[in-house]
Amino acid sequence: MAGPLAGIRVVELGRFVAAPWCGQMLADLGAEVIKVEQPGQGDQIRQYGPPFVGEPYPAEGLTSSYFACCNRGKRSVEIDLATAEGQEQVKALARGADALLENFKAGHLRRFGLHEEAIRSVAPQIIYLSISGFGQSGPYSDRPGLDSVFQAMGGLMSVTGEPGAPPTKIGVTIVDLITGLYGAIAVLAALRAREMGGAGGQSIDLALLDVAIAAMSHRAQDYLLTGDVPRASGTATVGSTPAQVFRAADGWINIQAGDDRNFKRLCEVIGREDLADDPRYARRLERWKNRAEFLPEIEAALAGREVRSLYEQLTRKGLVCSPIYTLDQTFSDPHVIHRDVLRTIEHPRGTIRSVRNPIRFSKSHIQDERPSPMLGEGNRELLR
Repeated sequence: MAGPLAGIRVVELGRFVAAPWCGQMLADLGAEVIKVEQPGQGDQIRQYGPPFVGEPYPAEGLTSSYFACCNRGKRSVEIDLATAEGQEQVKALARGADALLENFKAGHLRRFGLHEEAIRSVAPQIIYLSISGFGQSGPYSDRPGLDSVFQAMGGLMSVTGEPGAPPTKIGVTIVDLITGLYGAIAVLAALRAREMGGAGGQSIDLALLDVAIAAMSHRAQDYLLTGDVPRASGTATVGSTPAQVFRAADGWINIQAGDDRNFKRLCEVIGREDLADDPRYARRLERWKNRAEFLPEIEAALAGREVRSLYEQLTRKGLVCSPIYTLDQTFSDPHVIHRDVLRTIEHPRGTIRSVRNPIRFSKSHIQDERPSPMLGEGNRELLR
């Protein structure tokens, strides 16, 4: 079955994660995505390992786990952007394309004659998405950056981790991933605008710093409303308690019972109905004000309980809660197994397991069963 973007062609000058994640989303939706890579080396993230697909790995043609997770379903061509021949090859691909994705530093592609104006002169229909660290304008626009830079400067690190601890990085390249999704949304919107005849081809300027600030969501809005700088609060939900991770006898459990009704239900399960009747703790605001005295009472009541039993009892009461999983536990959970989130993909280096695209259409097909490409595997067909 063809995906909903069948017939759309995308040229990706993408490296690392943000633009490749965008390109992968478009490929999963059925677009033909042609990934342009540096001859001999390819996207630098191919070497970001171990692990690598098909270890023990060869000296050439590396496919890191990192590369495999964000380049599914694409076709790879090797083009040297620094040569006149390579520049003409990119322009030739652009002539037949609907969109071009790039995530070089602002202005970098101008030295190769592959900036937007040059591409648009041969492909006026094209959607030209530029993903960069700091955007196409501004005093920092020529500066390099990776995900951690934007977690830091956008405020995400300042609200992550335990109170009083050093700033903490989120455990995945979250700004890259969100930027990739914003990029895919932007490309689809621009294609729709072109289809409606109102815009033709257009450019899109997407900065990782802008995305990081947008990802601060309600924490940014809190600050803008009050002027109070938000701080790290660990796993606790600010203004609500008990709403955090607690240690149990055999692990950790996340309990969100800040609502008065749910708090009373929690007290019934843990045998501390007296806390719900105590005027210091009976109402949300009072619990928050008195949390220094209140939380040790909850912690003590949970310390001797087993996570699975507690989870089952609380969910039967309608409380929002969850065990804290490591990935082996995530993938062995019966609900995750039922949802079929793992896919087996046949890669030229061997069979690998991969995480499916989470979108489930009722009619359209998600094409997430195709592996990431070997370096230059499309050279003969696409560059002839």
